[in-house]
Amino acid sequence: MIELTTNQKGLLTEAAVVKECVALGIPVARPLDDEPYDLILELPTGLARVQCKTATKKGDVLVVSCRRCRRGPGGFIRRRYAVGEIDVMAAYCAELDTCYLLPMELSVDRTAVQLRLGPTRNNQQRLINWAKDYEFGARLSLLGPIAQLGERLHGMQEAGGSSPPGSIA
Repeated sequence: MIELTTNQKGLLTEAAVVKECVALGIPVARPLDDEPYDLILELPTGLARVQCKTATKKGDVLVVSCRRCRRGPGGFIRRRYAVGEIDVMAAYCAELDTCYLLPMELSVDRTAVQLRLGPTRNNQQRLINWAKDYEFGARLSLLGPIAQLGERLHGMQEAGGSSPPGSIA
């Protein structure tokens, strides 16, 4: 397998998140300027600023870095996201081909977050961030009702709900 650059991983992550949004009927936009977020989602409850991050699988854990990183005159400059810069963080794990949605309390003012895929060695259950609880479609429904868009024969968009979000039935 080809080793991707950091920029290529970022593009792959953003594309996966956009694909997930399109599949759920959520309009997506990109900011024009150099903003601390990558995407803007149009939700029924309003606009959400989304920062996209690549999740790395390490055993039974997904690790998502919650820091910004850029080159400066003296080398890399790393800093955490602050309250008011983003509304939510989306993470994509290419190995699992799955997107996750992290609320502000798991992404702002932190260096990283871990999402557990399998049971702990000591059977701990409390204070665990289970990956399945943060999967994109399931988590997005907590941000507000999701209307699936369907085409009418005359070309107008109409909203129709589905349960769970993204299901065909």
